[in-house]
Amino acid sequence: MEELPTSAPRRALAAAVLGAKSALKTAWFLLKIMVPVTLAVALLGWSGILAKIASLLAPAMGLLGLPGDAALVFISSALLNIYSAIAVAGSLSLDLREATILAVMCLTAHNLLVETAVMKKTGSSATKMVLLRLGSAILAGWIYSLILPRGLSASVFSAGGPAARPEFWPMLAAWALSTARLVAKIGLLVLAIMVVQRILEEFRFMDFLSRLFAPFMKFLGLPERASFLWIVINIVGYAYGAGIVGAEIQSGRMKPQEGDLFNHHASLCHSLLEDTALFAAVGVPIFWTTLPRLAAATAAVWIERGRRHFFRRSFRAGIG
Repeated sequence: MEELPTSAPRRALAAAVLGAKSALKTAWFLLKIMVPVTLAVALLGWSGILAKIASLLAPAMGLLGLPGDAALVFISSALLNIYSAIAVAGSLSLDLREATILAVMCLTAHNLLVETAVMKKTGSSATKMVLLRLGSAILAGWIYSLILPRGLSASVFSAGGPAARPEFWPMLAAWALSTARLVAKIGLLVLAIMVVQRILEEFRFMDFLSRLFAPFMKFLGLPERASFLWIVINIVGYAYGAGIVGAEIQSGRMKPQEGDLFNHHASLCHSLLEDTALFAAVGVPIFWTTLPRLAAATAAVWIERGRRHFFRRSFRAGIG
């Protein structure tokens, strides 16, 4: 009976070591994607190319009840992240109704270059994921333009003017600083996630978690073993939790078809905690940035499940 206290810490330590090794590989994989992508986008933004692309999309923004320069917010979100989208939105003249439409669009389709590359590595079609997210974002923006209360227009979200173009070297220094912070965040989060996962698996708590969340996962159309993954991506984001999806598939604990199905959900609804809090902090109502996204992600999974049921031969991981 005295061996139990001794063996438990040893088992936890062994599991933590294995988790740390996996975390290093995952963090390196994410950094190889994120660093060059963010540098390329920073250079495109500094050069003015992104602004020119936004001007081409300006007429389409009008169909969604948005001013033409709102296109730059959406492009910043699609290529970078929610932080950059909020920063750009703050430099424009927007009311709360327009900001809410932009918020749901940005939450649905952001960080596409990095997250799509990660989704492809975990078994999904890059083209399909991009089309799903962009299409859903535009559809959500159009629906919001029809159903959002007109009273929101009475509240001012931002009234700033366009920011001056920075000099090249200060821009590059700002990118380097933000990237260094990103690297540190990735390392710490991935390490913590994968160590915790290994320890939970070692002591069979993952089985308990799967059983506990099984009814909710079934409602979402996801496999029971996706419980921990779902919690992770909604606390720290998809890119940080995606390494677990890949590890689950490589180990055989999750089938490629299940990983792809999980990506259908995660592509439309992740970071419910952090990203929702960011928009809430600048005044966007929480309801409009949470429940509709969860509903859209659930619908996407069930539609995909139906497609596979009726067209079984058409599915292959990464293509279906």
